Formats: sequence, structure tokens, C-alpha cells
Amino acid sequence: MASSDERPYSISIPDSELDFLKKKLELTRFPDELEGAAWNYGAPLSDIKRLVGHWQDGYDWRKSEAALNTLPMFTRDIEVEGFGTLNIHYVHQKSDVAGAIPLLFAHGWPGSFLEVRKLLPLLSAGGPDHPSFHVVAPSLPGFGFSEAPSKPGFKGPQYAEVLNKLMLALGYEEYVYQGGDWGYALGKYVVTNYGHRHVKAWHTNMPLPGAPSLFKNPLLYLGMFFLSYDETSMKRLANMKRHRTKGTGYFNEQATKPQTIGYSLADSPVGLLSWIYEKLVSWTDEYPWTDDEVIEWISVYWLSRAGPAASTRIYHELTGGMTHDTDQGTVWTSVPLGVSYFPKEIFQLPKSWSHTLGNLVFESDHDKGGHFAAFEQPEAIAGDLRKMFGKGGPAHGVVPGKGGY
Repeated sequence: MASSDERPYSISIPDSELDFLKKKLELTRFPDELEGAAWNYGAPLSDIKRLVGHWQDGYDWRKSEAALNTLPMFTRDIEVEGFGTLNIHYVHQKSDVAGAIPLLFAHGWPGSFLEVRKLLPLLSAGGPDHPSFHVVAPSLPGFGFSEAPSKPGFKGPQYAEVLNKLMLALGYEEYVYQGGDWGYALGKYVVTNYGHRHVKAWHTNMPLPGAPSLFKNPLLYLGMFFLSYDETSMKRLANMKRHRTKGTGYFNEQATKPQTIGYSLADSPVGLLSWIYEKLVSWTDEYPWTDDEVIEWISVYWLSRAGPAASTRIYHELTGGMTHDTDQGTVWTSVPLGVSYFPKEIFQLPKSWSHTLGNLVFESDHDKGGHFAAFEQPEAIAGDLRKMFGKGGPAHGVVPGKGGY
């Protein structure tokens, strides 16, 4: 049953915060750059100078703020065992279709609730040919306009507790789940802890399976030694190796010493911009970022409730400071799973391994798109969810009485 402490939310950043940001940008001291460095050493100086100039003289936060405030946003207190109460910000887009499917959308880093924006009109739309969804997209604790935990140990089970309790508080006793990046990792905790009883099916655009094992996946395991991988699998493994070799410095820093990098991110808007902008470009599939889109994305971090350093701690908490995998304590479940593959996703492993993640009932390949699939290719993500949960789909009717029509 829905509780009564939901409060409508509008973003309203004080003028003093924007004045402070303006002063910070004016005082920027840029680093030098090697001749012809381009992207080989990180975000190019010319790009950052252009974006800083736009942030100062072209970008209008109040315009972005007004547009974001047209979204159905709310906050609600969620009690987390051992951590007290956290005030959680979320978007809750209800469909006009009575039988719409409740869907929880979880973002990652350096994402935010902005990633669901383009999906909302697609998923909530009704029609005889496709299912409709009630979409709930929270800012994870420590991200966006949600409160952050104030003591160590806020790990996967605690994030999952927040997500599940939010859905229950909204009256969605049974629901489906979609996530990429940390949204994928947290999905494993949600399904492990609340699968079948509350979570009826889940979908991810960033499957990150472990290698098959002899006892759990004997056919897949033996296949690694006695069967040749096809060209696609070999390419995916090569892409994964390249990313782990050249693209995970941020991960190691945030997973081991998030407080250290946090000083730079919290004190320097240009440091924050360059830290995230590099990912926006290199993790997408030639997405045509506008300067307004980039600065809005960064502004949500700079102006976030807990500050831009808070979000990095999820890396430390979910890896134990790089002492274990991000999914420690999660298990394979028979909850139906759907997977979408995008060619420029940074984490790529053989598709056959996805069976090790859960009860794989749906797969879809796309020829365009990267890590931020919901933002880059919203029609593709929405289309896959419609196929998976629509009439004739492998997960149609998993939420009793909420078939989507």
C-alpha cells in the first residue's frame, strides 16, 4: 500500500550557488597540453576550453531547471536498515493505461535520472500494438537530488533495499526492472534479494557475466576449450581487454581512494567536467553531443544535493576497495532476464556467457549505440522492452493483472 509521505519536487538551485559556480569558472587555470595529443592523453584542451566558455556565457541553467521541472518528480523518505532514513529523489511517470507495467529504471555513474528522460514518453504511451509502463527512475543515494549515506558500508544490499522499498511505497508490490552500468550491478542485488516475490523480470543493456564454470555451466565451460569462438565473440573479448587496459583508471581510483579524487571533483567544476566529459565521448557511439547537453549533464553533478564526490563512493562500497567483484553475494535466479547488446558498450563479453547471469529469455542485437543506451538510442531500449513484455513476448504477463494494455 502506498505511503503518504511522497512530496512533489522541483529543482530550485539558490542564486548564491550559481554565483559561486560563475566565480569558480572565472578562476580556472587550465593545464598545458602536448602537441598533437588529441584524445590520446585524455580530454583535449580545446574541447574543455570551449565547454567552459559555453558554461560561462552560453548555457542557461535556469532554462534547464525549468525544463527538468516539467518532469513528474518527487521525494520520499526511505528507511534503510542500519543507516537511518534517506530522502530519495525520483521521477514517477504514470501511464494513462490502467494495466500498465510498473518498471524501475536504475542509472549508474556518471549517469543520473537524466538518462530516463527520452524513454518516458515512449514507455508510458499506450496503444493496441505495444505495452505501456509506469516508470519510476530514482536518483541513487549520493547522486542527483537524493540524500547520501553518511557512514561506510552502504553496499549492494542497501542500494537494493532503497530501490525495492521505493517501489513498495508507491504501491507497486510487483514490478520489472531495467538498468545499465551500476543499474545492472544493483539489478543483481535486487533480483537476488527480492526476485519472484517483488521483481518479476529484469532487463539490462550492460550484461557483465563471469566466465562459465565447470559445475554451474558445464557445456559453456567445455566450449571454451574445445570449440572455437566465432568472430563476434573474439571481437567482444578484444574490446573488453582494450577497455580494461586503457579505460579503467577512473574505476581503480574511485574504488580505492574516492575521497582523494573527491577533493578535485568537489572544488573544481572544470575538473569535474573533464573527468566526466571524457566518458561521455569515449563511451558513446559517436553520439552528437551538444554543448548544452554536456553542461546540463555536468551541472546535475555539480549542483547535486550531496556534492559531486559522493557518487564516486559506490565504487569503493561495491568492490570492498577493489578486494572483490561488484556482485559479491548475488546468485543466479530463475527470474526472467532480457539483454540488449550495443556495439560500443564498454563492457563486452561473449554473448553465450549471458546465460550465466540468470534465466535468459530475451536477447536483442543493435547496430548503433553505446554505454548510455537509454540516452543515445531510446527507441531501441523502448522497443526491446516492448518486445520482451508485450503480447507474444517471453515475459508478457509476469506482473499479475498488469499486462501493459
